[in-house]
Amino acid sequence: MAAFALAGCTIIPPAEPRSAPLPPPSPPQEQASESAGDDQAPLTYAALGQSVYVDGPRVTPLEVLEDSRCPMNARCVWAGQVRLRIRIDLGSGSATHEITSGKPLQIADGSLELVEIRPDRVAGGESGGVIDPGTYRFGFRFMGGL
Repeated sequence: MAAFALAGCTIIPPAEPRSAPLPPPSPPQEQASESAGDDQAPLTYAALGQSVYVDGPRVTPLEVLEDSRCPMNARCVWAGQVRLRIRIDLGSGSATHEITSGKPLQIADGSLELVEIRPDRVAGGESGGVIDPGTYRFGFRFMGGL
């Protein structure tokens, strides 16, 4: 699958490392939030298996189903996407859903969006472009009201 995901890409050797440090997972009592602008709700970050409150619903990323994002050191025809299996806990119960980056998921009376995924993919290198699941951080935003 990795060969298929990179089929439309051209690797560009990096002039210097561009990797940004990852935000740490949010502690259980606090949220790691970053403002995404005045008109947008802040992002709340979570690691796999970590439950966080995202402006109402409690979200737990369970599994990365797909990470076909274009590596940062490549030029691709398609930007790719990330698909996750997540658990959403609302006051009325818990349910498992699939969410895709950039495609809001309608829940309750609002929408949950997977906005940012860290770290960036990098083609080549020792890891072969594969990201260790423990290093993923997912930035979520909930728009609406519960």
